[in-house]
Amino acid sequence: MASFKVTGGKQLKGEIFPQGAKNEALQVISATLLTPEKVTVRNIPDILDVNNLIDLLRALGVRVVRLSHSEYSFEARRVNIDYLLSEEYKKKSTNLRGSVMIIGPLLARFGKGYIPRPGGDKIGRRRMDTHINGMISLGASFVYEHGESFYRLEAGRLKGCYMLLDEASVTGTANIVMAATLAQGKTTVYNAACEPYVQQLCRMLVSMGAHIEGIGSNLLTIEGVETLKGCEHTLLPDMIEVGSFIGLAAMTRSEITIKNTGYENLGIIPATFRRLGIIMERRNDDLYIPAQDHYEVETFIDGSIMTIDDAPWPGFTPDLLSVALVVATQAKGSVLIHQKMFESRLFFVDKLIDMGAQIILCDPHRATVIGQDNHIRLRATTMTSPDIRAGVALLIAALSAEGISTIHTIDQIDRGYERIDERLNALGAEIIRI
Repeated sequence: MASFKVTGGKQLKGEIFPQGAKNEALQVISATLLTPEKVTVRNIPDILDVNNLIDLLRALGVRVVRLSHSEYSFEARRVNIDYLLSEEYKKKSTNLRGSVMIIGPLLARFGKGYIPRPGGDKIGRRRMDTHINGMISLGASFVYEHGESFYRLEAGRLKGCYMLLDEASVTGTANIVMAATLAQGKTTVYNAACEPYVQQLCRMLVSMGAHIEGIGSNLLTIEGVETLKGCEHTLLPDMIEVGSFIGLAAMTRSEITIKNTGYENLGIIPATFRRLGIIMERRNDDLYIPAQDHYEVETFIDGSIMTIDDAPWPGFTPDLLSVALVVATQAKGSVLIHQKMFESRLFFVDKLIDMGAQIILCDPHRATVIGQDNHIRLRATTMTSPDIRAGVALLIAALSAEGISTIHTIDQIDRGYERIDERLNALGAEIIRI
């Protein structure tokens, strides 16, 4: 396993471009299985999770051509469905949470969708019920093999229906929408997730010939078609990277311009970091964050302690709560961080406490952060990255700390952030990959 050796306390300066959106990439690449025609996708990030999904499609028989650093073409003309029962497939897909999104396209087009229990971040229980129940509602039969933790879904042609999702799952909505595009009749999905990733997927499917109404809302109507055609699609900038870079600028007291942010798709992210006291200026599609020695957390109107919590879109994304928590450690004032979705995502705060942060972990979902207003700097330490988002939060903490920190298992960070060490070193950071 690789590690980062991070020399903290350096002010950074310059411009940085966010990568293509990781979560959108996993959905869009899976959607290429819906057609035998060529699909070209641009702005694909060169990160482990995305590369592993591309390798999985290659193994299924999809013709994949890398046209440039971030542009690929996919042609799923000859898909080997028998590969789904191979040990190699089970091993590949077990290690990749995003592999769950090939179920819908495979079931819709080939009548079979097999997958072992997916892997991914160890951030708490991540159930598959929304995905599976959606496919069953469309007419699929389902068997779960407990001994092998293997999901089997089979169907003739799927049939449209009305469904009310039990949770506004982003990946669940994406899977159901992809399956419904080739189903017979009309499918209505209520309580659908409406994140920009899902909106982008729907727009791509429409360009392939799908009939989808309600894009951007939580009520989607999909009229099934016989076949879908090829298309070209460009991914949005990754809003999680944009938020991470905002937090990085604040913690390291750096002057950073984040280029081509896709600002109109950032939702409440800039406003949430402004509530933590971070000054930023929108310049067309860029975000300029000046160097700040101090930033002060707002309070609510009645003077009570600010709460930063996650919520379905257009609420604050849970993927940035770890970064917001780290930023709060050096703010002036206190804030309650409330992580509602995953019960293990806040456990990384023990590492921040070791670095000198003043944090009270109230329970698995809530942490109170008493900001130190940069009067007491975080101190360097040795730590391990538990998941993608906590990993980059710890990297930000290490870059702001005094001394040299070591972060182990950085493959977790590499799963979601492209060449993060090289890109930050170009701004003046000192990160050595070991």
